[in-house]
Parts: sequence; structure tokens; C-alpha cells
Amino acid sequence: MDGGKVKLDVKGLTRRFSPQVTVGPLSFQVMEGEFFSLLGPSGCGKTTTLRCIGGFETLSDGSIELDGQRLDDRPPHRRDVGLVFQNYALFPHLTVFDNIAFGLRLRRIDKGQIGRRVGQMLELVDLPNVAARYPAQLSGGQQQRVAIARALVSQPDVLFADEPTGALDSLNGERVMRLLSAAARDADVAVVLVTHEPRVAAYSDREIVVRDGKTRDLATAA
Repeated sequence: MDGGKVKLDVKGLTRRFSPQVTVGPLSFQVMEGEFFSLLGPSGCGKTTTLRCIGGFETLSDGSIELDGQRLDDRPPHRRDVGLVFQNYALFPHLTVFDNIAFGLRLRRIDKGQIGRRVGQMLELVDLPNVAARYPAQLSGGQQQRVAIARALVSQPDVLFADEPTGALDSLNGERVMRLLSAAARDADVAVVLVTHEPRVAAYSDREIVVRDGKTRDLATAA
């Protein structure tokens, strides 16, 4: 990604929970169209970092910029990011169509445009015929692909995926990772993956290791 445009710029991100428990400071950049991974064991601070960027945790120090503009002083709903979780986080009482359309309706997007965009997303994740089904009628892999469609339909600048393959078998996990890679490449979205599995991080363009709440160079992380 040499010479590309910096999409996300994290500078000295620090979250203090107590004098003894601190995540950071962490600094890294994610380029436009890059598939980027934060790799590290459970409890090392990866998810806290993601939550700080998404606005669900408050920074104790440092800053976050998106396209050169401060992001950390905006509320979560104004950060223009998409989120994919390990447990899918779909609304069980809504159909697949309504799950994907949920964010668009909050933004009061035209009904016809919602239909077109949801249809495009279902084609993208190779689930064109499941719009009327409910999450419980889908496999785990299908539910995660719906979650990716829901995250992408609002055309976010950055897509965060927190252990997105953790509940999937290897075949479905590979399919999800290829979808995320395609999102970075074809939709020009910066994708930030959080994972503890090196084989999952290997799908990304670039990765950094997080250990004990700090980033480590790959050459010295072992």
C-alpha cells in the first residue's frame, strides 16, 4: 500500500481503566482500500482499541483521525464505521432484508433506494434468495455474511471485524475472510480485523501484533 492515502490514523491511543490496567499507547495507520489486522492473544487490548475507534470507549489520551479529520470527538453514530462481530449480532425478530435495511431506514433513505442497495448487498455476499428468512433459519456462515452485508450497505469509510470467524468452521471462515478482502479491494473500504489467529490475519494485506496493550513489530513480537 505504499504511496496510498491514509484513511485511518491512530496516534498514541490510550485507554486507562485503572492505574494498573492500561491499553496503549498504540499508533498505526490504515490506508484506503487496505485490509489491516490487529493480531494478538485474548485480553491484550485489541477489542478495546476497536471500541475506542468506534466510539464505544472514551480515549484517555491520544487521537484518532479519519481522512485527516478528528474522529474521537464525534459520537458513535457519526463516525461512519461498520461493525461485524463474532456472534453476528443480527436482530432475531427481523428478516434478513430488514436486518440489512435497518441502518438505512434510520438515515431515512428513500424506500426504493433501500431495496436496491439491500439487493446489491445480498448479491455481493452470495445470498440473493434469503431476504425473507429470519436469522434462525440460516447457518452460522450465512448469518455472518448477512452481518457483513448490513455493515457494508451504509457505505462506511472503515469496516471493523472483531473475531468474525470465531464461531465458524474453517470453510465458512475462509469464505468470510475472502468477502472482507473483496470489500477492501472492490468497495475501497479500509477493513480493520481483530483476531488472535495468525492464519486468519494472514488474509490481510498487513498486520501488527498487540501484546500487553501495546503494538509490537512483527520481527520482535515472538
